[in-house]
Amino acid sequence: MCQISVVVEKDGVEEMVMEDVTNLVVGSDNLEISNLFEGPKLINQVVIRSIDFVAGKVLLQKTG
Repeated sequence: MCQISVVVEKDGVEEMVMEDVTNLVVGSDNLEISNLFEGPKLINQVVIRSIDFVAGKVLLQKTG
């Protein structure tokens, strides 16, 4: 299985939010992510900046 890491970038600094993400749901100004071992996590005021399928990385950018 290929799981994804979700990283948020703010002021040029990347911070790991969750590893081995198996589900990502896009809301109007937030994302809900989860993996097999943790419950859902809601991340507010972000947009998806890029997705690198080869590296298994979703890069988020804070909007507020």
